[in-house]
Amino acid sequence: MIYLDHNATTAVDERVARVMEPFFRSAFGNPSSSYQEGLDAKRSVENAREKAAKALGAKPQEIVFTSGGSESNNWVIKSLAGSRPGKGHIITTAIEHPSVLNPCLYFMERGYDVTFAGVDSQGVVDVEEIEKAVRPDTFLISVMHANNETGVIQPISEISRIAKKAGALLHSDAAQTLGKIPVDVNAMGVDFLSVAGHKVYAPKGIGLLYIREGVELEPMILGGGQESGRRAGTENVPMAVGLGTACEFFTGDMTRVTERLSRLTALLFELLSERIEGLVLNGHPDQRLPNCLSVSFPVVTGADLLAAVPEVRASTGAACHDRSAAVSHVLAAMGVPAEQAKGTVRLSLGIHTNQTEIEKAAKLIANAYEKMTRP
Repeated sequence: MIYLDHNATTAVDERVARVMEPFFRSAFGNPSSSYQEGLDAKRSVENAREKAAKALGAKPQEIVFTSGGSESNNWVIKSLAGSRPGKGHIITTAIEHPSVLNPCLYFMERGYDVTFAGVDSQGVVDVEEIEKAVRPDTFLISVMHANNETGVIQPISEISRIAKKAGALLHSDAAQTLGKIPVDVNAMGVDFLSVAGHKVYAPKGIGLLYIREGVELEPMILGGGQESGRRAGTENVPMAVGLGTACEFFTGDMTRVTERLSRLTALLFELLSERIEGLVLNGHPDQRLPNCLSVSFPVVTGADLLAAVPEVRASTGAACHDRSAAVSHVLAAMGVPAEQAKGTVRLSLGIHTNQTEIEKAAKLIANAYEKMTRP
């Protein structure tokens, strides 16, 4: 099996699993307890928080552990919109993850105005459209750091300047970027940033939300005073420890990780292009994640092609709706013709992917394609 679907999820790294194990057995204390086991658990959670903060260029007190990227995204939108005395205006984009789009649609149905900014043919958000859309009652701009289907990286720092000028808060879904490119909340200029643990070799069911110091965000879950009163419920100690450990892998200079992923992704595209005439790269050729390849195969559908190559684990689009027959909303927003979109496959590499796997995957995919299209 060759796993090339790291944008969907990653395997828990052995180093992460190792540090988590004691917290399922001997180190089982509740972080809210005042005796030694509780104090040890509390210390472990805070240590993990410090590691996560360091990876993002943030302060530990700006990090809140959540159940994942979807909760973090929902929390920002629902809490900001729900705590307003009246209706207001949200700006987002047409290519966001459903955990951003659907909360926006939820409030749209309840009288809020939402602008869904478009993207160009290479999948880059139209910054001018966002600037023109700003109104006096715009309270939130939410733009993903990089797209989960095409890997296209968005100009968040430019959008930050627009948000600051307008007095609006800026949120970015960074589920796809941590572990692939540098993520620095200060350089980006965001007020909120979402991270999903299972995209960075930590377990599923853990994530975080960065909340810039001084920015108010009403809790979405009420109860005890955990997470400094911002998210009630007993902390998930093993998961938080796992995420903190995973974040350590991507703290500091990311050059080696980025360059290696870029080299292998370029090789995969080169090998496929040599054998498959008319193969199309979706998204910006340079302004993209180093691990992600969204390509459209002529004549065949992506689903049929992947079914013909069971040895290669990949997807036709986002994992959250990969089983749907509908054309990707991301590719549709880019103006990709329906037939081209149906022939799309997303191949996403991970830090453990090697050249032998890439060469074998390219050969298997090309062989299957040639067999399917042979007269």
